[in-house]
Amino acid sequence: MTTPPPGLRERKKQATREALRAAALRLAMEHGPDRVRVEDIAEAAGVSPRTYNNYFASREQAIVSAVTADREARIAAAVAARPAEVRLADAVTGAVVEQYADAGEGGHEALLFITTQPALRHAFLDTTVGIEPPLTAVIAERLGDTGAPTARVLAASVAAAVRIALEGWLRPAGEDAGAVGSLDAGGLVVPVGSLSDQLHAALLPLAPAFDAAERRVQP
Repeated sequence: MTTPPPGLRERKKQATREALRAAALRLAMEHGPDRVRVEDIAEAAGVSPRTYNNYFASREQAIVSAVTADREARIAAAVAARPAEVRLADAVTGAVVEQYADAGEGGHEALLFITTQPALRHAFLDTTVGIEPPLTAVIAERLGDTGAPTARVLAASVAAAVRIALEGWLRPAGEDAGAVGSLDAGGLVVPVGSLSDQLHAALLPLAPAFDAAERRVQP
């Protein structure tokens, strides 16, 4: 079934959200995130602080959203677009890796900026929980099993695995690979190795659960 194009109201809301994201990141990179107020972001985007609060709960969320915008929906859409004969575990892994590996125009510079700021780093990691709702829906549809908790459990496990992969990739400089370090500390956090490899490794243990779920619904 083809999804109808968004109406005028939805397009205006999307434009406002994009303007707030862009303003938040630009101001943060120019002045430092601690010196940017919600009022500053709203003014730069041409809206009121009240309107800002309808879109974002904090300045950190708005800043990070400039990098992570709509990624959760794109992951779900990518899974849904995979052919039915593609193994579900492969479809999910491929969609996650594809969306996280593509930082977009200017994304690498913005991501480096975010990793050097503890509050932004945490906001970035917290976005992984947003993977669960849209991925739950698409997994349930793929399994034809919308009443059981299976899809939600699998989607929540994917969200947790992605966070673990990101934490492994964004390690404080000088920390051993095997250490269970803290991202609370200030200072430079250095992306270590390949994010794609980290994601593949974190998602690999979930493959048997996806396979078992598919076997249960096969005719």
